[in-house]
Amino acid sequence: MLRRGMVVVLASGLLVAAFPWLGNAGSIQGIKKISTFSLQDIQGKKWSLEAHAGKQATVLAFVSTECPMSNAYLPQLVSLAQEYAPKGVAFVAINANPEEDLRVVTAHAKEFGLNFPLLLDPKQAAVKILGATTNPEVFVLDGKLELRYRGRIDDGYSARLVKNPKVTRYDLREALDEVLAGKPVSVPVTRPVGCAIEVPRQGAAEPRITAAPVTYHRDIAPILQQQCQGCHRPGEVGPFALTNYRQAIKWGVDIKEYTQNRKMPPWKPTGDPRQFRDARGLSPREIDLIAQWVDGGMPEGDPKDAPPPPQFPEGWQLGEPDLILTVPEPMTIGATGKDLFRVFVLPTGLTEDKFVSAIEVRPGNKRVVHHTLNFLDTQGRARKLEEKEKLRPRSGEEADHGPGYSVNMGVGFFPPSGNLAGWAPGNVIRPLPDGVGYYLPKGADIVIQVHYHRTGKVEQDQLRLGLYFSKKPVRERLTPVVLPGMFLLIPAGADNHRVRGAIQTNQDITLYQITPHMHLLGKKIRATVTFPDGERRELIAINDWDYNWQETYYFKEPIKVPKGSKFEVEAIYDNSEKNPLNPNSPPKPVRFGEETTDEMCFVFLGATSDQPGRISVSPVRVEP
Repeated sequence: MLRRGMVVVLASGLLVAAFPWLGNAGSIQGIKKISTFSLQDIQGKKWSLEAHAGKQATVLAFVSTECPMSNAYLPQLVSLAQEYAPKGVAFVAINANPEEDLRVVTAHAKEFGLNFPLLLDPKQAAVKILGATTNPEVFVLDGKLELRYRGRIDDGYSARLVKNPKVTRYDLREALDEVLAGKPVSVPVTRPVGCAIEVPRQGAAEPRITAAPVTYHRDIAPILQQQCQGCHRPGEVGPFALTNYRQAIKWGVDIKEYTQNRKMPPWKPTGDPRQFRDARGLSPREIDLIAQWVDGGMPEGDPKDAPPPPQFPEGWQLGEPDLILTVPEPMTIGATGKDLFRVFVLPTGLTEDKFVSAIEVRPGNKRVVHHTLNFLDTQGRARKLEEKEKLRPRSGEEADHGPGYSVNMGVGFFPPSGNLAGWAPGNVIRPLPDGVGYYLPKGADIVIQVHYHRTGKVEQDQLRLGLYFSKKPVRERLTPVVLPGMFLLIPAGADNHRVRGAIQTNQDITLYQITPHMHLLGKKIRATVTFPDGERRELIAINDWDYNWQETYYFKEPIKVPKGSKFEVEAIYDNSEKNPLNPNSPPKPVRFGEETTDEMCFVFLGATSDQPGRISVSPVRVEP
């Protein structure tokens, strides 16, 4: 249910809202020298604060294997530890989450290359001494073990998984520099943003509530299975799992919040989700059940009420594909930075034209693949861009490297020669109806744009694409129809700039899918069709555009559109300072163009007609 991405948006643990140790003046109150404590590290060796503190300063960092923001900061802590070690500063990580398995914690430390001790605090002795609340939260002690700073590492996050456009203050670094210089810490307290440190459970002594109106096993587990576990299970793209009761209560408050504001499951269109196939949406009753369960203390209920665990396919969902294309070598994705859009060129080598009934994308590393968009190139344009990328000088420090080429959006050229729709984690692979197929010309290259998100450590992925050819004669090609909203400029400072466009179809068509497309300034987009008899139908509306969530939406029932029908698009753009994704500060006029810092307005329609090839449409004038 909750997903990372999003640059999208996705979920994390509980953000502590009240900090009793934070005085009105923003200073550390009531704590001077920290009492020494002893804990075991992950190798079982004893570690004590008094014996192992740094000569000049010590940084104590509370971390978790499951908190996305904790993981995002681990590489920065590793780098800082290496930088400040010669200056007499010791870094120490503390995992005080009693439910996290030692084997997982140990593997996690190795995976992230921790170069400083990782201590276990299952009874939360250090938590109580320091008053720690959050993963990640850091405490800076000077050489006398006096607390000089506590709080966040920097201001990179303003709320749960809400990244600030840029970091403006590196709080931990500045505190360390001031301590080492013998100066007072100018900002000694900041509010940490992240996941709550787990509260220990009482084990078997805790009474199990079985008579509660809403319980986990009877009411909540079925919702999580159907709507969340496609992404939120081990090895998948969700930043944490939601496959058992412990995990559900750990993230319960977030689940309630994100489902009530409909940020999760991640589904951008408004209106009735039932018009689309595989819509990720909760019913009002399901949302209410989750809220009742959380407000009622998240009772477990009777395990006998639990539904059987779902069986997720491990191999190709439709069996062995007719053609499997593999990215030629692994792609390396750096630990931190903006999300990466990488385009891979996959030659089909086909010597005859084919029709494709279904496409399945299988990432080599499900944790980092946010989604893909799949296109065709019959002119070799993508190959030239890939060759150009190979010739580009690259420093040894550059984190992202591998086959293909990087883009901001799209595939680097426009328009593509065709498309094969898109894919996102959790998608159910379904073939097109009999008699309908994607046209795949002989010798074409498949050009696949992959949106990678970062996990806080260096990752690798080697993606595969499976094609299922149509087994029955194809009467209708699924053909792209482009509905543009044309403009020249979006003025600087405009926070509600409207763009419109319209086309008319010159033949009867059947509509199967729709893909809206804008860039960073996009705010809202809506597409409609008006039939010759005057009836108007909304095809899609997104009132909270997020360029990280661009999908192809399939209509549950194909829409018959007669000749003379008019398609219209209306989009709203925010080119003001209020838009945190605005690439320009201060804002400047933004032109129509292919770069991410430019803007676009398109709605791509997937349709068929009784005539093979391009569907004939005409532009229609719209009132300004």
